[in-house]
Amino acid sequence: MFVSFFPQPKLFFSSAAIWSLAAILFWFFGGEQLGSIFGLPPAAADAPAIIGIAVLVSKPFLWFYLYFVFCVAVFYAFWSWYSPHPWQRWSILMTAVILFFIYFNVQVSVAVNAWYGPFFDYVQGLMSGTGKSTNGEFYIGLADFSWLALVGMNVQVVNAFIVSHWIFRWRTAMNNYFVENWGRLRHIEGASQRIQEDTMRFSQIMEDLGSSFVQSIMTLIAFLPVMIQLQAHISELPIVGAIPQPLVIAALAWCLFGTISVMVAGLKLPGLQFRNQRVEAAYRKELVYGEDHADRAQPATTAELFANVRHNYFRLYFHYIYFNVVRYTYLQADNIFSLLILGPSLVAHKITFGALNQISNAFGKVTGSLQFLLTSWSTIVELQSVHKRLRAFEATLQGEPLPDIDQRYLARHGAEDPA
Repeated sequence: MFVSFFPQPKLFFSSAAIWSLAAILFWFFGGEQLGSIFGLPPAAADAPAIIGIAVLVSKPFLWFYLYFVFCVAVFYAFWSWYSPHPWQRWSILMTAVILFFIYFNVQVSVAVNAWYGPFFDYVQGLMSGTGKSTNGEFYIGLADFSWLALVGMNVQVVNAFIVSHWIFRWRTAMNNYFVENWGRLRHIEGASQRIQEDTMRFSQIMEDLGSSFVQSIMTLIAFLPVMIQLQAHISELPIVGAIPQPLVIAALAWCLFGTISVMVAGLKLPGLQFRNQRVEAAYRKELVYGEDHADRAQPATTAELFANVRHNYFRLYFHYIYFNVVRYTYLQADNIFSLLILGPSLVAHKITFGALNQISNAFGKVTGSLQFLLTSWSTIVELQSVHKRLRAFEATLQGEPLPDIDQRYLARHGAEDPA
């Protein structure tokens, strides 16, 4: 699954993690200030916040874009020299493009959150009669949001298009690799299904799950500092009273509780899904034999095989009952949890309308990113079952170890991107 698309996967992913960590640490311990040499200094501590689309093309952001391109170029150049791979432009460069677009959209969300505060305080002034304005000023304030939404939407559309192509390239790489080893794999039960259907399902799940996971991580990184700044408005939490970092602790505790609850409730689901796939494959295989042989797929045989399918699905449906009870109860409670913890501060008149919207939005972003496992558990279960099938399929190749990239594969395609 990975060796066909990434160069030396274990070393590649380890080096990517180390290089990323080094780049992040260097950025925070001097890299950000390094932009001053090129006329792109960081924002001054006492500078007023930039509201609207202009923040995305400000000097600190432009310097980060250049820094990101430099780090990616160095990483790509190293792997192109150290271990050339036929899919390296997609597995490295296009992966970096996708990560950048996800990061950019997260920053759009941060910019929208910054817009909430002054705009809704302005609206509160209009509603209470303490502020004066014109129609033009009101619509200019809305235009700031509209530009951010328009740019974010178009970037998201472009990124979704690129991700779809990136995932299909990965499926193509898996397909080519398995087909070139068909002689060693063709005797495995369901070999054709695993090459055609399981690689397709693996790709589709990774398209949704992978993008969501990366976005959750980046959202958490981007919004935690925002929430730390905003919690200056919070005096205390219900029941526990005044504590340090109240919003952060409340978000972490709430998401940890929900994630553990859902994981415990869904503990049996991956194994049940895997068994479902096995009985489905056995039923389908008998039907396929029946297409060519009159003595196969007889009513008694197919009835028994379908009874196995029915038994497994009914058992799965039963276990999903308590899983869904836990999941949906938590998600419904999550809708009012932010208001619950803001109650004492609201009653004490310490939060304005703008601050309320900023805090609620930032809190929702952080908890949403921390609830990735909870909201994606069903998809993760399906991915685990598909992964088990493909890993069992690949186990055959481990009997005769292959290099990370089969020499026959490189000889046929060369080191260039076959896309």
